[in-house]
Amino acid sequence: MSDSAGWSTSRDRRPGVVPLRPLLLGEILEGAVATLRRYAGVVFGSAAVVALVSAAIYYAADLWLLDATSPVPVIAEDAPPEVRLDQAITQLQETVPQVAVLALITLVTQTFLAGLLTVVVGRAVLGHEIGVRQAWEELRPKVVPLLGLTLVVTVAVMVGTFLFVVPGVWLYALLSLATPALVLERGRVGEALRRSVALVRGAWWRVFGVLVVAVVLTWVISNLIQWPFGLAIDPQAPQRGFTPEELLIRELGGAVARTVTVPFSAAVTALLYIDQRMRRENLAGELSRAARRD
Repeated sequence: MSDSAGWSTSRDRRPGVVPLRPLLLGEILEGAVATLRRYAGVVFGSAAVVALVSAAIYYAADLWLLDATSPVPVIAEDAPPEVRLDQAITQLQETVPQVAVLALITLVTQTFLAGLLTVVVGRAVLGHEIGVRQAWEELRPKVVPLLGLTLVVTVAVMVGTFLFVVPGVWLYALLSLATPALVLERGRVGEALRRSVALVRGAWWRVFGVLVVAVVLTWVISNLIQWPFGLAIDPQAPQRGFTPEELLIRELGGAVARTVTVPFSAAVTALLYIDQRMRRENLAGELSRAARRD
């Protein structure tokens, strides 16, 4: 990670959740938490609504589309190799559509929430107040381009991952700042992709490191939140098939976890974008002038 010890903290200007200068990793994480606390109403209110809607869709898909109440076919260990191969292929064919449906639901719901939270972070850096209606008004013209952008990035990363993993990881970091670029710079999909590449180029390892830390933290927090809900589900449920009640508990646990983790992840990414612009484009000066005018 880059060291910002050279910047004097005595002269730091902090009108909002972070100082207006290139940020340390800890300051990005602290700024994300400060955003969630200071704007708790709009952040967690929006996140809870989106998480509950997505949970309801997941639950309906589990019951009527993915047939999660049916037992999962078990590959017989004592069967001949060709039989086991056929069983594995059949299991994979049944799993791929399920993963595709869940990925589509996640794409739509979390893209909207990530965009909304990016708008909030843009205001939080300057300490401006913002409500759900105002955030939605700012995001609304970008919803369709944002969905298109997320689809392009997701497909690119998936294709890169299938090509021996490394290209997917490389693209994941290289294109990670496209969403905040689209939302905060009001450009188009192609422009947002180019902006992300330009901002990450030469700082790939730093950007990747911050993203990995955020992913690990969200994974840990998500599992801690979902752990009590998991205690109410039979460990053998995946093999024998979930009951409707178990599916409901599972999806509620996921909704609670997403209410906390998705805003945190979105805030980290947006602050990382702002940090890279402060490092590359003297955005700190523009933000300081904007803060003084208020």
